[in-house]
Amino acid sequence: MRRHRSYQISSHSNYKNALLDWSKDHEIVAWMDSNEHHDKYSSYDVLLAIARQTDKSVFEAKSIDDVQKTIDKEKDWLFGYISYDIKNETEELHSKNIDGLDFPELYFFRPEKIIYIKDGKLIFSYLEELQHEIDDDYLQIRSLFHSKNTKSHLTESVRIKMRIHKDGYFEKANKFLDHIHRGDIYEANFCQEFYAEETTIDPLETYKNLNRISEPPFATYLRIGDKYLLCASPERYLKKEGQTLVSQPIKGTAARGESTLQDEELKHKLENDAKERAENIMITDLVRNDLSKSALKGSVKVEELCKVHSFKQVHQMISTITAKVPKSKKPLDLIKETFPMGSMTGAPKISAMKIIEDLEETKRGLYSGTVGYIDPEGNFDFNVVIRSILYNDSRKYVSFSVGSAITSKSNPESEYQECLLKAKAMRSVLETSKA
Repeated sequence: MRRHRSYQISSHSNYKNALLDWSKDHEIVAWMDSNEHHDKYSSYDVLLAIARQTDKSVFEAKSIDDVQKTIDKEKDWLFGYISYDIKNETEELHSKNIDGLDFPELYFFRPEKIIYIKDGKLIFSYLEELQHEIDDDYLQIRSLFHSKNTKSHLTESVRIKMRIHKDGYFEKANKFLDHIHRGDIYEANFCQEFYAEETTIDPLETYKNLNRISEPPFATYLRIGDKYLLCASPERYLKKEGQTLVSQPIKGTAARGESTLQDEELKHKLENDAKERAENIMITDLVRNDLSKSALKGSVKVEELCKVHSFKQVHQMISTITAKVPKSKKPLDLIKETFPMGSMTGAPKISAMKIIEDLEETKRGLYSGTVGYIDPEGNFDFNVVIRSILYNDSRKYVSFSVGSAITSKSNPESEYQECLLKAKAMRSVLETSKA
């Protein structure tokens, strides 16, 4: 059982900062921020979930089915992630590439404390045995609201290394093209890692800086002990609200212009780019097929096709696909049927994943996986883990990865430049940090 209390607030952004600062001493934290992006499928402005490392709220899930069993038993909120490599559980696949991060492949927890902002209110939802802490926690958060933020000095300037250098990238991109020309696949998302070893960063300040320059709709700060995700994702993987499923894959990226005129020109060029539209349509079709595995007959619809949305760093081409599913359908079954997301794999999905594993250098792990929540009614919302920095504090290892879709019309140089554009925000945040 949970107890709830709400407080009217006047300053959305200041309370966001206060909540984040208040969370920093907790061992297990999930923070999800819409950055005030609102559409018909939005639910919360901000969600914060907290648990203690030793608490019964943290359970060991070895499989997706274990997570579903916990949902059936507890009928409470769960927050957590599913890494890309859970594909090996849902399909006959494997992952044997380099892994410098050592994150668990799957992690969920039942939070003791949930705090969220919605409709101008700060709302507390605590386990019944902790309801007496709500007033004290609110007062602590209010005190942080009125205090000046002092930045940590633990972050050093990070020297980024590339796992695949330019010549190697071209060679591998051409191998993807060989597979496409032979008819093995139509499209594949080819990713590469940027990393730093023996490096210390301040995860919370790094996240704040990354979010500040990107302000995406699916930003996430996740801490699990010594492991951190700092995520500035613009992409929704899958949301369930009642019987409605929503997926919003991104395929197609362009830089923002330096002037209003140039910006509009770049946006217009992306809207009419035949290659980018072809990429998006292929993945939209793949998502339609994935959703149809559970959808009620005739309910799968493409609500938006190849619509360009503008963010602070880039323009993105996004499609929105919806479906209706039976009331009896379990949340994790819907995820198993659609994971990993088509925008990060390719078409056909299984063939693309096999080729990706062969040609990429790094185990993807949480990158191109998903982070989100499942509520007591079985509704959920999960993002796509892209535009993200991953950090293992014990190993002093920092990593971020980027990718682009390879199709028959791809030019390796253009794909390489798209990767560098996507890497810009993460790289600038890390390389301009001060020791």
